[in-house]
Amino acid sequence: MTVSNLPFSKVRHSQGLVFLSGELPFNEDGSFPEGIEAQTRLTLMRIAQTLEAESLSLDDVVSVTVYLTERSNFAEFNRIYASFFTANLPVRATVCAGLVVDALVEISVIAQQRA
Repeated sequence: MTVSNLPFSKVRHSQGLVFLSGELPFNEDGSFPEGIEAQTRLTLMRIAQTLEAESLSLDDVVSVTVYLTERSNFAEFNRIYASFFTANLPVRATVCAGLVVDALVEISVIAQQRA
């Protein structure tokens, strides 16, 4: 699955905010890495790369929405998440729900553009 064939934007700018669509932990071959730790790391690294392309960083993130498929993965997810967000902590909502693909996690963020 590629973003180019889906009916949504990966990044949108509006009134000083940058909205990133939900990021999934796809490997280059379209598969997912094994386990919540690897999937969380890959998802957050991809978010950081997308933000960098927009001249932003994780420090500019003001809101995060997390979708986990299994509640039992929360503690491990949270441990990895905390290693990426260490300052200027964003607000966050975490939802346990099914995803349209077989990933364990999906994350979307809103960042504040620098003045």
